[in-house]
Amino acid sequence: MKLYIISSGKYGSRIVNSLAEMGLASSMVGLEEIPEDLPEFIDDFAQYVPKSIPTADLILAVGLYGDINMIVPIIARKSGAKSVIIPIHDPTQVPPGLQREIEESAPEVKIVFPKPFCSLEPVGDTFIDKFAREFGKPKMEIDADGLIKKVKVLRTAPCGSTHYIAQHIEGIPIEEAELEAGNKLHNYPCNASMTTDQVVGDTILHLAGYQTKEAVKRALGFATRSAVVDHETCEADECQHECIKHCPQVQIGLDTVTLNENEQAVIDPASCGCCEICIQECPYGSIEMEERKFTLE
Repeated sequence: MKLYIISSGKYGSRIVNSLAEMGLASSMVGLEEIPEDLPEFIDDFAQYVPKSIPTADLILAVGLYGDINMIVPIIARKSGAKSVIIPIHDPTQVPPGLQREIEESAPEVKIVFPKPFCSLEPVGDTFIDKFAREFGKPKMEIDADGLIKKVKVLRTAPCGSTHYIAQHIEGIPIEEAELEAGNKLHNYPCNASMTTDQVVGDTILHLAGYQTKEAVKRALGFATRSAVVDHETCEADECQHECIKHCPQVQIGLDTVTLNENEQAVIDPASCGCCEICIQECPYGSIEMEERKFTLE
């Protein structure tokens, strides 16, 4: 796979360096550094398009803010790439309107906007999926006997945090692993924004933490904390599923809250971030946070 990267700022540099260190250096056919101090609104993109663009299969644009992202589909077209990843780590980076504009400018190109980058999963595109099988939503195997004995990283967050977390949760009690994984993500540190994203109702840093915790929970086969819906009091047909509308995980494409045969909400303990937003939004008070062992399917 031929990977061409467009990078800007500290976030972009960190992702580029991490991917190179984790084995993608030989796949990188080009790297274009974009200045950080560009205006938010740009009339003429041509001046920022590289004069020489190699043939590529996948374009990765990391750390770009505002209108400069419009050069990405131009570069994709010039390189022959039909696959583009534009990860979002800050709410102001690529707003929904700009995302639509980017997509409409290159309808022949598959463009994804994972928010955060570590939520990326295969989407049915050859080159995005090839990348996402190794880098994206964390996935682990855990060997444990009451304590975490060994952690194998099957898929790492693109920033490399999953390997760091795997090393630092070995030796701790399995009941503490979920919480400790989130703590270690902060220690790494995660560079995602702590500003609330109005589209999802939570911070992108928190979303990154939810992906990490989910990886640990699924590897262990259980969760220790989750929001739970009381189906005796749930009036889903009356409230129009407010829990689904406001769940940050649902907003980034996950099936954290689904409906049962009675159209009542069911919350997945594995991907529940325990943000408690659904509890606040439920008009019938039908959702509570429970701390117990939830066995995962």
